[in-house]
Amino acid sequence: MERIGKYAILRQLGQGATSTVYLGHDDFARREVAVKVIAQEALQDREKGRLYRHLLINEASLAGKLNHPHIAQIYDAVLGDDLSYIVMEYVPGGTLESFCAPERLLPLERVVEIVFKCTRALDYAHRLGITHRDIKPANILLAPQGDGDIKISDFGAALLNDSNQSRTLVTGVGSPAYMSPEQVQDQPLSHQTDIYSLGVLMYQLLSGRLPFHASSNYGMVYQIVNAEPPPPSTFRAEIPPELDAIVTRAMQKSPEARYRDWDEFSHDLAQSFRNQKLPTRHDNVADSEKFETLRELPFFREFSDAELWEVMRLATWSDVSAGTLLMRDGEAGDYFCFVVGGEARVAKRGRTLGLLTPGDCFGEMAVVARNVRARGADVTAQTDSRIITIRAEALRHASDTCRMHFYQGFLEVLARRLSMANARLAAL
Repeated sequence: MERIGKYAILRQLGQGATSTVYLGHDDFARREVAVKVIAQEALQDREKGRLYRHLLINEASLAGKLNHPHIAQIYDAVLGDDLSYIVMEYVPGGTLESFCAPERLLPLERVVEIVFKCTRALDYAHRLGITHRDIKPANILLAPQGDGDIKISDFGAALLNDSNQSRTLVTGVGSPAYMSPEQVQDQPLSHQTDIYSLGVLMYQLLSGRLPFHASSNYGMVYQIVNAEPPPPSTFRAEIPPELDAIVTRAMQKSPEARYRDWDEFSHDLAQSFRNQKLPTRHDNVADSEKFETLRELPFFREFSDAELWEVMRLATWSDVSAGTLLMRDGEAGDYFCFVVGGEARVAKRGRTLGLLTPGDCFGEMAVVARNVRARGADVTAQTDSRIITIRAEALRHASDTCRMHFYQGFLEVLARRLSMANARLAAL
């Protein structure tokens, strides 16, 4: 079997003008990887060799630094006189390019989900001092069908705040159709250039066309700087005004008029679900809504973005009607719950012990006390409610930091309840 370095090569995945990507296997880590081999003739080219080498070094410098659920990890990099390659996480679902054609558009709620996840990943990169500079459908990878996740890839053109770079090149770095006005004019860049590019990507995923069309790069640059595109709903009548407004704000000519930061962008996307402006499946809560809901709960304030995504994968979300018995006194149970909408009543032999409101958890003794599995009270939905359920076994398989934050949260809950109980006793 052919090998590139320590990686066994299984087959070719694709080929571009300057590189070839192979599916490889890392025997030591026991995982499939994507190996991008850079053509040596491209690195030695008189005109663009310096640029290609710079992009390669740029991407290689990020190996092991970008650890986020929605960023394709860079595992390894080799830059040699005879062979240069980057080893990346293998994501087998293809890219978003195939969903940019009018006949293959994704449902509106799926587009919002994808863009929301991109905002969280790019916010993470921004906090590390990294601006991607080449956000486009070809650089958004899709997990296998049914998984629903995306991964941002190709940070070769990234602007690193700790480098001497302060400007970009219109030719050779980035894709003109997705560039911001400041990028095509070779002006200093910030994270807001990525906000603009993600706005263009969202426009294309919603409408099936780019906001600007031109026969030359010069014509494209002129339109990006001077023209106003029609709203996406011009080409897809079902798009609500709220999504038109989000795209319009992200694509403002002036960075000051765009979203100030990624949190603002994320918030508006999540609100498009919360305000019920988009059709969501009755039995499925959107990932963006889940993320925003968890982020707002005090229990999860110390959780990182990556840990919140982990919690989302562990948890089951359900909407229950008023009067639904959620836990029964004396019954065994290996799960705990959070109220995220509505109210629930805690009672013992018919006597009310307390009322649970959004943010409160119950049933946590199934995790805190190893030998206690029987429930100590009835818990009943007082109103129509939304409940998150997490099984103790699932939590035991969570990452160490995620588990640690759960245990810290449980200790705070128990301390608060003990304090309230002492206050009641003192009042007797």
